[in-house]
Amino acid sequence: MATKIVVVSDTHCRKWDEVHPAIKSELAAADIAIHCGDFSTTDVLDGMRANTKRAVVVHGNSDQTELRRAIPYVEIIEVEDVRIGATHPAWGGPEFPLEELLPDFPEGVDVLVFGHFHETINERRDGVLFLNPGQGYPSFMVPATIIELTIDGGEVRAEIKVVAPAT
Repeated sequence: MATKIVVVSDTHCRKWDEVHPAIKSELAAADIAIHCGDFSTTDVLDGMRANTKRAVVVHGNSDQTELRRAIPYVEIIEVEDVRIGATHPAWGGPEFPLEELLPDFPEGVDVLVFGHFHETINERRDGVLFLNPGQGYPSFMVPATIIELTIDGGEVRAEIKVVAPAT
């Protein structure tokens, strides 16, 4: 049976109620929900944990100090022998080579999901699938996007989905 994983990042909301309804619906329907940082507040983190089957979370550079202390910078989960790493490069400024994320996962990963760029990425490099879900809110000329990741029999499929059009 396939495992559906929904990946979101950079929601930048003060309250769970502010998270776009389509994103909340996608997260709730997933077997595993991953947030790659920049929730902004603990209320958004708590809302995600309360409204998903299984939440995997990491903090981002815009998260409040108490939130950054409460959740990790990197996380690894394994689904059907596929190792998935999650991070939000808090040290990151402008875009950088994706391979610079790999040292944070010395044991290696098959899939690396990350936030920070606010730009979707679905790219395989040297055997690692790098995925960035973009931003978790619609803004001027930029839609809200997520990644739907499916693991089935060890096969990995990733689809970038627009969940709310640009405003």
